Amino acid sequence: MANDKKKTSVEDDVLFRLKPDRRLLSYAPDVTGHRTNRDRRGRDSADTGTSSGYIKLQQDDKNGQRYLVNYSVTVRFTLHGQKKSVQMKGEDISTTGILLTTPSSAEQVPLMEAEDVRLTFEITPGSMPEGYEMMVRKIPATCVREASRPDGAHLYGMQFKSTLAEFSNTHRKNYMLAVASFFLAVIVFVIVLMRAESVIYFQFNRWLYLYSIIAATFLLTRYLFGSFYRPTKIDPDYTPGVMIIVPCFNEEKWIQHTILGCINQDYPIDKLEVIVVDDCSNDHSVDKIKEIIERLKQSDGDQKMYRVEDRLHYYVQPVNKGKREAMAVGAHMAKHELLVFVDSDSFLDPYAVRNIVQPFKDKKMGGVSGRTDVANTYTNSLTKMQAVRYYIAFRIMKAAEGYFDAVTCLSGPLSCYRKDLVLKYCDDWLNQKFLGQRATFGDDRSMTNFILRHHRTTYQDTAVCMTIVPKSHKMFLRQQMRWKRSWLRESIIAARYMWKKEPFMALSFYMGLLVPIAAPIIVLYNLIYIPIMHRVFPLTFLVGMLMMALLMSMAQLFLRRSTTWIFGVWFCLYYEAVLLWQMPVAWFTFWKSTWGTRLTPADLAEIEKAKKKQQKKVRREGKKVDEH
Repeated sequence: MANDKKKTSVEDDVLFRLKPDRRLLSYAPDVTGHRTNRDRRGRDSADTGTSSGYIKLQQDDKNGQRYLVNYSVTVRFTLHGQKKSVQMKGEDISTTGILLTTPSSAEQVPLMEAEDVRLTFEITPGSMPEGYEMMVRKIPATCVREASRPDGAHLYGMQFKSTLAEFSNTHRKNYMLAVASFFLAVIVFVIVLMRAESVIYFQFNRWLYLYSIIAATFLLTRYLFGSFYRPTKIDPDYTPGVMIIVPCFNEEKWIQHTILGCINQDYPIDKLEVIVVDDCSNDHSVDKIKEIIERLKQSDGDQKMYRVEDRLHYYVQPVNKGKREAMAVGAHMAKHELLVFVDSDSFLDPYAVRNIVQPFKDKKMGGVSGRTDVANTYTNSLTKMQAVRYYIAFRIMKAAEGYFDAVTCLSGPLSCYRKDLVLKYCDDWLNQKFLGQRATFGDDRSMTNFILRHHRTTYQDTAVCMTIVPKSHKMFLRQQMRWKRSWLRESIIAARYMWKKEPFMALSFYMGLLVPIAAPIIVLYNLIYIPIMHRVFPLTFLVGMLMMALLMSMAQLFLRRSTTWIFGVWFCLYYEAVLLWQMPVAWFTFWKSTWGTRLTPADLAEIEKAKKKQQKKVRREGKKVDEH
């Protein structure tokens, strides 16, 4: 997330705050070679030339990352044979330690001399990455340093004797893992049993029971193949040239954080460039872009350690032409062989680029999707539901497609393509039409279709970015409608060639196309027609829905062991009650070009059209009043 000293700059979004590093570009290797990530914090760099060594490097960095917090911490310890307890404040925390403070008015505590020090505090949701939220009771710790601030406050650097991850596994997560494993086995057994019943009763309503068999087979096989998936291992010496392209439109709130994440990468500086293409924003996005670029140039120093001026560029479109045009501009300006597209409200992990390029060692690979996590998970129940959905969509659904090297959507927040292929299909992509209507959104699915026809596409779970998701139902529903329209259009296009892919993948794709399209009819039949016409309560159908919902929640609990797992159930219920009924609307409004979540020219034109329509209505009503 953003290295920002301010308490928050995001209104009511709940986001964790990283403790600022002394360097603005703390991960980018400097040109002098004096400081690299292989020797950060005095590490032994002997084994980082291997895949396992580099994985350990990343894990050590994650363990050492500090987050700004405001915890009340109870410190219990023994001093000279006497047991004591004091209250302190936790100011920053990592998985390996915590910084405690007491005000100048408080008596200094000689924790360096204390024995059996144990800390009790609560990691509040959103103050650390998802999965760490918990009550930490009596974790053993050692005071490794004491100091005082100019204001007289006392500081105590505490090191945990076991990491928070190890402590959690011992006290909580092993229990959660056992519970999740048990319920996953039970759920799968019940689903298989119910579908066996469908086979028995197939002769009475072949279409209904055929659909239930297909739906269950589709979901269970996706989870199965998703479990087989493994990311491509890192080769530290494989560093092809990369251009990161950030298309931007009206993103003044997040664009600086996005740019920092893109340029602050653990990647050779002579092989990484960033270009931000602003699509004629009508807010202060361009000012924010200029501001952060100037700030980065100043931090570069006289030695030009990070070559910011040569590696970070921006371009402003003279008129708004849409996201695809902005992406195409960046592609034509790129000097390197790989293009990484990043949404303007997404923030890259410092190792994202190094991870996402690895599958391109396969010369037939055309594109790779990274994993997208939700940044504002703990804002409200809606964002928590989306966090579960995102994780399962990537770690299970997209991973299952990646197992067959046939990912059907290289997602917008973080994806990577071969530049030669993007340029090859660029004109057709920009001028794409479907049933006579120009395609304006769904740029990620559309480009994926062009690439996947003749090349491989895959998923790299270790290439991570975080994105901001809608926190209001109005914006969320507009986003989902846009996604459904593009999914419908691009899935129909993909259906023309997916039969040529690996048989299991092709069969799974066509099942995945049929299930959501037919779902509204099936739900109406089971919940409305059957109870009214046959006087039968749809218990079996409702139990089946519940099992599918629990499958998602238990998979989230098993893989991530986060307290958000219950929102997987709520998401499925929300889907059945609300999102499902967007599909029929999408069938008949696929031609719409409005985004709904931002004021693009199409949206502005739609608003103006609605205003004129309202004005005409008012004038007609006025005439009627005058006539009377």
